[in-house]
Amino acid sequence: MKLDLTDMLYALSFALDRVEAELLGVDTGHGRRVAYLSLLMGKEAGFRDEELRDFTGCCMLHDNALTEYIYEELSKSSILEGLSVNIGDIIKRNKSKLNHDHSVTGEMNIRLLPFRTDVKNIVLCHHENADGSGVLGMTAAETPLKAQIVHLADLADTTCHLNLETMTVTELEDLRGWVQSNAGSKFSDETIELFLKAVTYDKIVSLREKGFMHCLHEEFYSELSDYSDEEVRNIADLFAKIIDYKSEFTQSHSKGVAEKAEIMAKHYGFDDEKTTRFYFAGAMHDIGKLAISNNILEKPGKLTTDEFTEMKNHASATYYILNQIKGIPDIVEWSSNHHEKLNGKGYPRGLTADKLSFEEQLMACIDIYQALTEKRPYKDGMSHEKTISIMQDMVNKGELNGDIVNDISVIMA
Repeated sequence: MKLDLTDMLYALSFALDRVEAELLGVDTGHGRRVAYLSLLMGKEAGFRDEELRDFTGCCMLHDNALTEYIYEELSKSSILEGLSVNIGDIIKRNKSKLNHDHSVTGEMNIRLLPFRTDVKNIVLCHHENADGSGVLGMTAAETPLKAQIVHLADLADTTCHLNLETMTVTELEDLRGWVQSNAGSKFSDETIELFLKAVTYDKIVSLREKGFMHCLHEEFYSELSDYSDEEVRNIADLFAKIIDYKSEFTQSHSKGVAEKAEIMAKHYGFDDEKTTRFYFAGAMHDIGKLAISNNILEKPGKLTTDEFTEMKNHASATYYILNQIKGIPDIVEWSSNHHEKLNGKGYPRGLTADKLSFEEQLMACIDIYQALTEKRPYKDGMSHEKTISIMQDMVNKGELNGDIVNDISVIMA
Protein backbone atom coordinates (compact mmCIF):
# COMPACT_ATOMS: atom_id res chain seq x y z
CA MET A 1 0.00 0.00 0.00
CA LYS A 2 1.34 3.43 -0.93
CA LEU A 3 1.43 6.08 1.80
CA ASP A 4 3.20 9.35 2.47
CA LEU A 5 4.31 8.67 6.03
CA THR A 6 5.13 12.33 6.63
CA ASP A 7 1.58 13.35 5.70
CA MET A 8 0.24 10.53 7.85
CA LEU A 9 2.18 11.49 10.96
CA TYR A 10 1.53 15.20 10.45
CA ALA A 11 -2.21 14.47 10.38
CA LEU A 12 -1.97 12.46 13.58
CA SER A 13 0.15 15.13 15.25
CA PHE A 14 -2.53 17.70 14.43
CA ALA A 15 -5.04 15.58 16.33
CA LEU A 16 -2.62 14.92 19.18
CA ASP A 17 -1.97 18.64 19.52
CA ARG A 18 -5.66 19.15 20.23
CA VAL A 19 -5.51 16.54 22.98
CA GLU A 20 -2.37 18.01 24.50
CA ALA A 21 -3.88 21.48 24.48
CA GLU A 22 -6.95 20.17 26.32
CA LEU A 23 -5.15 18.00 28.86
CA LEU A 24 -2.01 20.04 29.58
CA GLY A 25 -3.12 23.53 28.68
CA VAL A 26 -0.31 24.04 26.13
CA ASP A 27 -1.01 26.07 23.01
CA THR A 28 -2.46 24.10 20.10
CA GLY A 29 0.20 23.15 17.55
CA HIS A 30 2.89 22.00 19.98
CA GLY A 31 3.86 18.92 17.98
CA ARG A 32 4.28 20.70 14.67
CA ARG A 33 6.30 23.54 16.26
CA VAL A 34 8.63 21.01 17.88
CA ALA A 35 8.88 19.18 14.56
CA TYR A 36 9.71 22.30 12.57
CA LEU A 37 12.35 23.62 14.97
CA SER A 38 13.90 20.16 15.26
CA LEU A 39 13.87 19.73 11.48
CA LEU A 40 15.81 22.95 10.98
CA MET A 41 18.36 21.88 13.58
CA GLY A 42 18.59 18.39 12.10
CA LYS A 43 19.23 19.80 8.67
CA GLU A 44 21.96 22.03 10.11
CA ALA A 45 23.47 18.91 11.72
CA GLY A 46 23.72 17.30 8.27
CA PHE A 47 21.02 14.62 8.54
CA ARG A 48 20.19 12.97 5.19
CA ASP A 49 16.72 13.47 3.64
CA GLU A 50 15.63 9.98 4.68
CA GLU A 51 16.88 10.63 8.21
CA LEU A 52 15.13 13.99 8.30
CA ARG A 53 11.85 12.41 7.22
CA ASP A 54 11.96 9.81 9.98
CA PHE A 55 13.34 12.25 12.55
CA THR A 56 10.56 14.74 11.84
CA GLY A 57 8.00 11.96 12.22
CA CYS A 58 9.37 11.15 15.67
CA CYS A 59 9.29 14.84 16.59
CA MET A 60 5.66 15.16 15.56
CA LEU A 61 4.79 12.13 17.69
CA HIS A 62 7.14 12.71 20.63
CA ASP A 63 4.10 12.91 22.95
CA ASN A 64 2.20 10.03 21.35
CA ALA A 65 1.71 8.21 24.68
CA LEU A 66 0.27 11.16 26.58
CA THR A 67 -3.35 10.00 26.42
CA GLU A 68 -2.30 6.47 27.31
CA TYR A 69 -0.44 7.64 30.43
CA ILE A 70 -3.29 9.85 31.64
CA TYR A 71 -5.89 7.14 31.02
CA GLU A 72 -3.89 4.60 33.02
CA GLU A 73 -3.31 7.05 35.87
CA LEU A 74 -6.98 8.00 35.97
CA SER A 75 -7.94 4.33 36.11
CA LYS A 76 -5.48 3.57 38.93
CA SER A 77 -6.37 6.66 40.93
CA SER A 78 -10.10 6.04 40.64
CA ILE A 79 -9.71 2.45 41.82
CA LEU A 80 -7.39 3.31 44.72
CA GLU A 81 -9.21 6.40 45.90
CA GLY A 82 -12.75 5.40 44.97
CA LEU A 83 -13.55 8.80 43.51
CA SER A 84 -13.37 10.89 40.40
CA VAL A 85 -9.87 12.27 39.88
CA ASN A 86 -9.05 15.49 38.06
CA ILE A 87 -6.58 15.18 35.17
CA GLY A 88 -4.80 18.36 36.26
CA ASP A 89 -4.27 16.93 39.73
CA ILE A 90 -2.65 13.80 38.30
CA ILE A 91 -0.28 15.84 36.16
CA LYS A 92 0.69 18.20 39.00
CA ARG A 93 1.06 15.32 41.44
CA ASN A 94 4.11 13.91 39.69
CA LYS A 95 5.33 15.71 36.59
CA SER A 96 8.52 13.65 36.61
CA LYS A 97 6.51 10.42 36.44
CA LEU A 98 4.49 11.84 33.55
CA ASN A 99 7.65 12.67 31.63
CA HIS A 100 9.22 9.30 32.40
CA ASP A 101 6.26 7.04 31.67
CA HIS A 102 5.03 8.70 28.49
CA SER A 103 8.60 8.74 27.15
CA VAL A 104 9.06 5.02 27.79
CA THR A 105 5.66 4.05 26.38
CA GLY A 106 6.02 6.51 23.51
CA GLU A 107 9.34 4.89 22.56
CA MET A 108 7.69 1.47 22.40
CA ASN A 109 4.86 2.88 20.32
CA ILE A 110 7.16 4.63 17.87
CA ARG A 111 8.96 1.37 17.14
CA LEU A 112 5.75 0.06 15.57
CA LEU A 113 6.09 2.58 12.76
CA PRO A 114 7.88 1.70 9.51
CA PHE A 115 10.79 4.11 9.72
CA ARG A 116 13.65 3.30 7.35
CA THR A 117 16.44 4.84 9.45
CA ASP A 118 17.54 4.49 13.06
CA VAL A 119 15.16 6.38 15.38
CA LYS A 120 16.07 4.45 18.52
CA ASN A 121 15.75 6.39 21.79
CA ILE A 122 14.71 9.71 20.24
CA VAL A 123 11.37 9.66 22.03
CA LEU A 124 12.69 7.79 25.06
CA CYS A 125 15.32 10.43 25.84
CA HIS A 126 13.53 13.65 24.87
CA HIS A 127 13.26 14.79 28.52
CA GLU A 128 16.97 14.47 29.37
CA ASN A 129 18.89 17.53 30.53
CA ALA A 130 22.52 18.09 29.58
CA ASP A 131 23.65 17.94 33.23
CA GLY A 132 21.96 14.59 33.89
CA SER A 133 19.04 16.00 35.89
CA GLY A 134 16.40 14.65 33.50
CA VAL A 135 14.00 11.78 34.18
CA LEU A 136 16.46 9.03 33.17
CA GLY A 137 19.54 10.74 34.60
CA MET A 138 21.39 10.77 31.29
CA THR A 139 23.91 13.51 30.51
CA ALA A 140 24.38 15.10 27.10
CA ALA A 141 27.28 12.74 26.44
CA GLU A 142 24.97 9.77 27.02
CA THR A 143 21.94 11.12 25.13
CA PRO A 144 21.55 10.77 21.33
CA LEU A 145 21.92 14.08 19.52
CA LYS A 146 18.49 13.69 17.91
CA ALA A 147 16.87 13.34 21.34
CA GLN A 148 18.76 16.41 22.57
CA ILE A 149 17.41 18.39 19.63
CA VAL A 150 13.82 17.37 20.37
CA HIS A 151 14.35 18.23 24.05
CA LEU A 152 15.48 21.74 23.22
CA ALA A 153 12.60 22.36 20.81
CA ASP A 154 10.07 20.81 23.19
CA LEU A 155 11.20 22.80 26.23
CA ALA A 156 11.51 26.02 24.25
CA ASP A 157 7.91 25.70 23.10
CA THR A 158 6.36 24.69 26.43
CA THR A 159 8.39 27.19 28.48
CA CYS A 160 8.35 30.20 26.17
CA HIS A 161 4.86 29.64 24.69
CA LEU A 162 6.05 30.13 21.13
CA ASN A 163 3.91 31.45 18.33
CA LEU A 164 6.13 30.95 15.33
CA GLU A 165 3.57 32.34 12.88
CA THR A 166 3.66 35.80 14.53
CA MET A 167 7.14 35.85 16.07
CA THR A 168 9.00 39.15 15.75
CA VAL A 169 12.77 39.69 15.49
CA THR A 170 12.81 40.83 19.13
CA GLU A 171 10.93 37.73 20.28
CA LEU A 172 13.34 35.51 18.37
CA GLU A 173 16.29 37.24 20.02
CA ASP A 174 14.67 36.73 23.43
CA LEU A 175 14.24 33.04 22.61
CA ARG A 176 17.88 32.76 21.55
CA GLY A 177 18.91 34.38 24.80
CA TRP A 178 16.78 31.96 26.83
CA VAL A 179 18.33 28.98 25.05
CA GLN A 180 21.85 30.26 25.70
CA SER A 181 21.04 30.93 29.35
CA ASN A 182 20.45 27.19 29.82
CA ALA A 183 23.83 26.12 28.44
CA GLY A 184 25.34 23.23 30.37
CA SER A 185 22.26 22.65 32.50
CA LYS A 186 19.41 21.85 30.14
CA PHE A 187 21.15 22.00 26.75
CA SER A 188 24.56 21.02 25.42
CA ASP A 189 26.78 23.49 23.58
CA GLU A 190 26.34 21.41 20.42
CA THR A 191 22.55 21.64 20.36
CA ILE A 192 22.61 25.35 21.24
CA GLU A 193 24.97 26.01 18.34
CA LEU A 194 22.66 24.09 15.99
CA PHE A 195 19.69 26.12 17.20
CA LEU A 196 21.42 29.48 16.80
CA LYS A 197 22.57 28.65 13.27
CA ALA A 198 19.39 26.96 12.06
CA VAL A 199 16.50 28.95 13.53
CA THR A 200 16.78 32.25 11.70
CA TYR A 201 14.22 34.99 11.21
CA ASP A 202 14.10 34.15 7.49
CA LYS A 203 12.83 30.68 8.41
CA ILE A 204 10.19 32.17 10.69
CA VAL A 205 8.98 34.48 7.90
CA SER A 206 8.89 31.58 5.45
CA LEU A 207 6.78 29.59 7.89
CA ARG A 208 4.38 32.49 8.30
CA GLU A 209 3.95 32.86 4.54
CA LYS A 210 3.81 29.20 3.49
CA GLY A 211 2.54 27.20 6.46
CA PHE A 212 3.99 24.27 8.37
CA MET A 213 3.27 21.46 5.93
CA HIS A 214 4.66 23.30 2.93
CA CYS A 215 7.82 24.21 4.85
CA LEU A 216 8.30 20.65 6.09
CA HIS A 217 8.15 19.31 2.53
CA GLU A 218 10.39 22.14 1.36
CA GLU A 219 13.14 21.17 3.80
CA PHE A 220 13.35 17.50 2.72
CA TYR A 221 12.02 15.18 0.04
CA SER A 222 8.91 13.23 0.97
CA GLU A 223 6.88 10.97 -1.30
CA LEU A 224 4.40 8.13 -1.54
CA SER A 225 6.21 4.90 -0.63
CA ASP A 226 5.21 1.27 -0.55
CA TYR A 227 4.48 -0.28 2.84
CA SER A 228 3.66 -3.89 3.54
CA ASP A 229 0.28 -4.98 4.90
CA GLU A 230 1.94 -5.63 8.27
CA GLU A 231 3.47 -2.16 8.36
CA VAL A 232 0.15 -0.53 7.50
CA ARG A 233 -1.61 -2.56 10.19
CA ASN A 234 1.01 -1.45 12.73
CA ILE A 235 0.37 2.19 11.82
CA ALA A 236 -3.38 1.61 12.06
CA ASP A 237 -3.10 -0.14 15.43
CA LEU A 238 -1.00 2.67 16.90
CA PHE A 239 -3.46 5.28 15.68
CA ALA A 240 -6.41 3.25 17.03
CA LYS A 241 -4.74 2.95 20.43
CA ILE A 242 -4.11 6.69 20.64
CA ILE A 243 -7.70 7.42 19.59
CA ASP A 244 -9.24 4.97 22.04
CA TYR A 245 -7.13 6.19 24.98
CA LYS A 246 -8.61 9.69 24.55
CA SER A 247 -11.47 8.62 26.81
CA GLU A 248 -12.27 5.63 28.99
CA PHE A 249 -15.68 5.65 27.32
CA THR A 250 -14.19 4.60 23.98
CA GLN A 251 -11.93 1.87 25.43
CA SER A 252 -11.08 -0.37 22.41
CA HIS A 253 -13.75 0.86 20.01
CA SER A 254 -11.52 1.77 17.05
CA LYS A 255 -9.55 -1.47 17.28
CA GLY A 256 -12.82 -3.42 17.43
CA VAL A 257 -14.19 -1.66 14.36
CA ALA A 258 -10.94 -2.34 12.48
CA GLU A 259 -11.01 -6.05 13.33
CA LYS A 260 -14.64 -6.43 12.28
CA ALA A 261 -13.96 -4.41 9.13
CA GLU A 262 -11.30 -6.97 8.21
CA ILE A 263 -13.65 -9.89 8.89
CA MET A 264 -16.40 -8.42 6.72
CA ALA A 265 -13.96 -7.39 3.99
CA LYS A 266 -12.80 -10.99 3.68
CA HIS A 267 -16.41 -12.18 3.69
CA TYR A 268 -17.17 -9.94 0.71
CA GLY A 269 -14.08 -11.05 -1.17
CA PHE A 270 -12.01 -7.86 -1.01
CA ASP A 271 -8.47 -8.48 -2.24
CA ASP A 272 -5.59 -8.30 0.23
CA GLU A 273 -4.72 -4.66 -0.34
CA LYS A 274 -8.33 -3.50 -0.19
CA THR A 275 -8.83 -5.52 2.99
CA THR A 276 -5.84 -3.77 4.55
CA ARG A 277 -7.17 -0.39 3.44
CA PHE A 278 -10.57 -1.18 4.93
CA TYR A 279 -8.93 -2.28 8.19
CA PHE A 280 -7.03 1.00 8.20
CA ALA A 281 -10.25 2.95 7.63
CA GLY A 282 -11.87 1.15 10.56
CA ALA A 283 -8.97 2.04 12.82
CA MET A 284 -9.08 5.68 11.77
CA HIS A 285 -12.81 6.32 11.59
CA ASP A 286 -12.98 8.12 14.95
CA ILE A 287 -9.73 10.06 14.77
CA GLY A 288 -11.85 13.20 14.78
CA LYS A 289 -12.83 12.46 18.38
CA LEU A 290 -9.35 13.57 19.41
CA ALA A 291 -10.59 17.08 18.66
CA ILE A 292 -13.71 16.73 20.85
CA SER A 293 -13.63 17.72 24.52
CA ASN A 294 -13.70 14.92 27.07
CA ASN A 295 -16.42 16.86 28.89
CA ILE A 296 -18.67 15.88 26.01
CA LEU A 297 -17.23 12.44 25.27
CA GLU A 298 -17.61 11.41 28.90
CA LYS A 299 -20.84 13.16 29.85
CA PRO A 300 -22.95 10.46 31.56
CA GLY A 301 -26.30 12.11 30.86
CA LYS A 302 -28.05 13.23 27.70
CA LEU A 303 -26.17 15.78 25.61
CA THR A 304 -27.67 19.21 25.05
CA THR A 305 -28.41 20.30 21.48
CA ASP A 306 -25.17 22.30 21.34
CA GLU A 307 -23.16 19.44 22.85
CA PHE A 308 -24.59 16.94 20.39
CA THR A 309 -23.76 19.30 17.53
CA GLU A 310 -20.16 19.41 18.75
CA MET A 311 -20.09 15.64 19.13
CA LYS A 312 -21.27 15.24 15.55
CA ASN A 313 -18.37 17.40 14.43
CA HIS A 314 -16.02 14.46 15.05
CA ALA A 315 -17.02 12.98 11.69
CA SER A 316 -16.17 16.22 9.89
CA ALA A 317 -12.92 16.39 11.87
CA THR A 318 -12.07 12.86 10.74
CA TYR A 319 -12.51 13.99 7.13
CA TYR A 320 -10.38 17.09 7.67
CA ILE A 321 -7.56 15.21 9.38
CA LEU A 322 -7.38 12.30 6.94
CA ASN A 323 -7.84 14.47 3.86
CA GLN A 324 -4.39 15.94 4.54
CA ILE A 325 -2.84 12.58 3.62
CA LYS A 326 -1.97 11.88 0.00
CA GLY A 327 -3.00 8.61 -1.62
CA ILE A 328 -5.97 7.54 0.53
CA PRO A 329 -9.11 9.20 -0.92
CA ASP A 330 -11.09 5.96 -0.54
CA ILE A 331 -10.07 5.57 3.11
CA VAL A 332 -11.06 9.18 3.79
CA GLU A 333 -14.62 8.52 2.56
CA TRP A 334 -14.99 5.10 4.23
CA SER A 335 -13.81 6.57 7.55
CA SER A 336 -15.57 9.91 7.69
CA ASN A 337 -19.01 8.82 6.45
CA HIS A 338 -19.66 6.19 9.12
CA HIS A 339 -22.55 8.19 10.63
CA GLU A 340 -24.40 8.72 7.36
CA LYS A 341 -27.80 7.02 6.91
CA LEU A 342 -29.36 5.74 3.70
CA ASN A 343 -32.39 8.00 4.16
CA GLY A 344 -30.24 11.13 4.37
CA LYS A 345 -30.82 11.66 8.10
CA GLY A 346 -27.24 10.93 9.12
CA TYR A 347 -24.33 13.33 9.55
CA PRO A 348 -22.21 15.26 8.83
CA ARG A 349 -23.25 15.60 5.15
CA GLY A 350 -26.73 14.10 5.10
CA LEU A 351 -25.84 11.76 2.23
CA THR A 352 -28.47 9.39 0.83
CA ALA A 353 -28.10 5.80 -0.35
CA ASP A 354 -27.30 6.76 -3.93
CA LYS A 355 -24.37 8.86 -2.70
CA LEU A 356 -22.94 6.23 -0.34
CA SER A 357 -20.71 3.44 -1.60
CA PHE A 358 -21.15 -0.13 -0.43
CA GLU A 359 -17.99 0.24 1.67
CA GLU A 360 -19.32 3.35 3.41
CA GLN A 361 -22.63 1.61 4.15
CA LEU A 362 -20.71 -1.39 5.47
CA MET A 363 -18.52 0.76 7.75
CA ALA A 364 -21.62 2.45 9.19
CA CYS A 365 -23.11 -0.94 10.09
CA ILE A 366 -19.87 -2.19 11.62
CA ASP A 367 -19.51 0.95 13.74
CA ILE A 368 -23.04 0.59 15.11
CA TYR A 369 -22.60 -3.12 15.80
CA GLN A 370 -19.33 -2.50 17.64
CA ALA A 371 -20.74 0.40 19.68
CA LEU A 372 -23.80 -1.57 20.79
CA THR A 373 -21.98 -4.77 21.71
CA GLU A 374 -19.01 -3.27 23.55
CA LYS A 375 -19.04 -2.51 27.24
CA ARG A 376 -18.70 1.10 28.26
CA PRO A 377 -18.29 2.57 31.76
CA TYR A 378 -21.92 3.67 31.65
CA LYS A 379 -23.43 0.51 30.09
CA ASP A 380 -22.96 -3.20 29.55
CA GLY A 381 -22.46 -4.49 26.06
CA MET A 382 -25.62 -5.75 24.37
CA SER A 383 -25.97 -9.32 23.20
CA HIS A 384 -25.56 -10.17 19.53
CA GLU A 385 -29.29 -10.89 19.25
CA LYS A 386 -30.36 -7.59 20.85
CA THR A 387 -27.89 -5.65 18.71
CA ILE A 388 -29.12 -7.19 15.48
CA SER A 389 -32.71 -6.51 16.55
CA ILE A 390 -31.92 -2.81 16.97
CA MET A 391 -30.08 -2.71 13.65
CA GLN A 392 -33.05 -4.39 11.91
CA ASP A 393 -35.27 -1.62 13.26
CA MET A 394 -32.86 0.84 11.67
CA VAL A 395 -33.16 -1.07 8.40
CA ASN A 396 -36.93 -0.75 8.61
CA LYS A 397 -36.55 3.01 9.10
CA GLY A 398 -34.46 3.22 5.94
CA GLU A 399 -31.23 3.98 7.77
CA LEU A 400 -29.08 0.89 7.18
CA ASN A 401 -28.47 -1.62 4.37
CA GLY A 402 -30.57 -4.69 5.16
CA ASP A 403 -28.38 -7.13 3.25
CA ILE A 404 -25.31 -6.02 5.20
CA VAL A 405 -27.13 -6.28 8.52
CA ASN A 406 -28.27 -9.81 7.61
CA ASP A 407 -24.70 -10.77 6.75
CA ILE A 408 -23.37 -9.31 9.99
CA SER A 409 -26.01 -11.24 11.93
CA VAL A 410 -24.60 -14.48 10.50
CA ILE A 411 -20.85 -13.68 10.40
CA MET A 412 -20.63 -12.13 13.88
CA ALA A 413 -22.91 -14.68 15.62
